[in-house]
Amino acid sequence: MAAASEQRAWLHGVAGALALLWGLLGPSPGWAAGFEVIAATTKLEGGVYRLDARIDYHFSKPALEALQNGVPLIIALEMEVRRRRSWIWNETVYSLSQRFKLEYHALSRQYLVNNLNSKERRGFSSRAAALQFMGQINGFPLLDKGLLGRDERYEGALRAWLDIESLPAPLRVFAYLSDDWRLTSEWYTWSL
Repeated sequence: MAAASEQRAWLHGVAGALALLWGLLGPSPGWAAGFEVIAATTKLEGGVYRLDARIDYHFSKPALEALQNGVPLIIALEMEVRRRRSWIWNETVYSLSQRFKLEYHALSRQYLVNNLNSKERRGFSSRAAALQFMGQINGFPLLDKGLLGRDERYEGALRAWLDIESLPAPLRVFAYLSDDWRLTSEWYTWSL
């Protein structure tokens, strides 16, 4: 009798693991996952270019399932200032990365957003509120004007992406194999 219940428990565990594996690798029809920079502008205040931007984060089902099961997700914002050139590609003269860690704590039922650069940590009662906070950049000090040439033309560039290298090793293998984990926005550019 005990052996039969142990066997059922083992089969239940295997079925759960297979369901999780299917969720991580399986198709996700109709789910529009990806990140998008909606808008980005800079304004010059006190000799410093300050960035305002809005980013929409749409995670795939496997990424959301991992988050709900305690896996932190690292989102990176890449910011560049490029010198425009007429005949050849633009030159990147300055780059900066801002990283956020998004976590879900089941016990408190809170989503935590940690700014890994500034160490600021905030809690939210819903995932939507946490993503809205991460997606709203206001007055971020991007670059000192004195670092730019006077008679040159420059543009700002911004993109967001999910850092799959920061995932736990077993999950990282699945992330490499599935498009559901390759969440990145296109570069969004604007004139400085």
